[in-house]
Amino acid sequence: MARWRERISINPAVCHGGACIRGTRVMVSVMLDNLAAGVRRDEILAKYPTLSDADIQAAISCAAELAREGAATLPLERTA
Repeated sequence: MARWRERISINPAVCHGGACIRGTRVMVSVMLDNLAAGVRRDEILAKYPTLSDADIQAAISCAAELAREGAATLPLERTA
């Protein structure tokens, strides 16, 4: 997903500035932890009904870029 930055951002006032799905308090790391633990996408979506499958894919794409590049520039949100 080349446009994952449209779905993931950071906000210093939300989750201590951790990468989150834009407009939520759902951290990318939490989604990745769930996937790594074998939680199915449909279970994650049921647990977090504001998310979409594209949000999960964006989290995976973000993690892939971090693994590949060692760093990723994320959009900074200014509202809480």
